[in-house]
Amino acid sequence: SSDVCSSDLKVGKGSTFIDLFAGVGGFHQAFHNLGAECVFASEWNPAARETYRHNFRNISPHLFRDEDAFFNRDITEVTQSQKRISKADLLDQIRDRIPEFDVLCAGFPCQPFSQAGHKLGFDDERGNLFFDIEKILYARRPRAIFLENVRHLLSHDNGNTIKEIRGRLKKAGYGDVFEFVVKASDHGLP
Repeated sequence: SSDVCSSDLKVGKGSTFIDLFAGVGGFHQAFHNLGAECVFASEWNPAARETYRHNFRNISPHLFRDEDAFFNRDITEVTQSQKRISKADLLDQIRDRIPEFDVLCAGFPCQPFSQAGHKLGFDDERGNLFFDIEKILYARRPRAIFLENVRHLLSHDNGNTIKEIRGRLKKAGYGDVFEFVVKASDHGLP
């Protein structure tokens, strides 16, 4: 079988996912190959958006019929409010914009955690985008999450960054966190 299994979760035909910080669609392609349907995507980079649209306009045409609704440009427009509102109202705002789904996929920005960058972590505005993922977890309670970042995330700030992420995921109800480093060169890829 081509299904991915995690306890009682099977990803395949009939499963749904969202694709945050989607880039050109690596998660989308992988989950589509398993038979799952993307119900929401978000990517801010114009060139990546155009490539994503080109790659998936025939596979997931529903995302592009009303791009502002299902192919979001800036996830913070969904997860943050311009005015002061309660946490409950913010979670309702997120539920109003993001349909129900089974799996959250997110390749959140790596520059704040990269060995090659300034290593500012959560002190970098882009590093704080992890917290937008966290808000979506509270609003929608998906059955599983896949987060992708750079290898240095595991050792950034002497391990405090990944400790903070693990703690927040556990508090949100996702206590079984599995981390591993995948090197493309180990799979014959550049």
